[in-house]
Amino acid sequence: MRRIDGGYRRFLQRKLTLKPKLSELRHAIGGEFNAFGIVEREMLKFYGLQSTDRLVDVGCGAGRLVAALAGWFTGSYLGTDVVGSLIAACRELAPLPEWKFVKVDTTTIPAAAQSVDIVCLFSVLTHLSHEDSYCYLEEARRVLRVGGRIVFSFLEFREKSHWRIFTESVAIAKTRKTGTLNVFLSREAIEAWAMRLRLRVVDIRDGRDPFVPLPHPIALDSGIVMEEYGFLGQAICVLERTEPS
Repeated sequence: MRRIDGGYRRFLQRKLTLKPKLSELRHAIGGEFNAFGIVEREMLKFYGLQSTDRLVDVGCGAGRLVAALAGWFTGSYLGTDVVGSLIAACRELAPLPEWKFVKVDTTTIPAAAQSVDIVCLFSVLTHLSHEDSYCYLEEARRVLRVGGRIVFSFLEFREKSHWRIFTESVAIAKTRKTGTLNVFLSREAIEAWAMRLRLRVVDIRDGRDPFVPLPHPIALDSGIVMEEYGFLGQAICVLERTEPS
């Protein structure tokens, strides 16, 4: 397995130094801790997650999805991340003692072949090289049962709101300073990868497409209220394993 580039790990560790309190950390990493946690949960349900399924949460971070799953999800959960202190924070939020959290340094998912129903990667491929992203999708396919799905978010140039992220990265590059790696994917690349990995493209959604049914209105930190349907801001792709080998 490929070793994950240390740039994003160093970025997170700097945030951990600056934001030592868990309550502050939840806002520092990704933002919208409660709101987007609910949207992620409801999105996974929309794409087929059942309360007793086997779920892998790659890049579990400070536990946004973990907190949202509490009280509903009783299945098998495995969360992975590159930063040990984030893993510890997730363990504090876990509603069930059998939920597992593992620190990883490579593009590996510590689960048996064909043992998982859904693998999600929210805001993960956005910070990895194309090679690492491909390796993670390959590994996700390995652990998925036939009919299992991969749900991931990504950045794309066709989304106008994503250009701010790119221009900020350009500004940092001009100063020759090291910033967060922000990587964009095209739908053509995703389709090519899916074909190569023998995965079926189930759905691709624009970042601002409010398609996730919500159980109640959700207020964002910006003051925007999502009613009836929600979105994450990043584009969403769903892939499905259709072959046993």
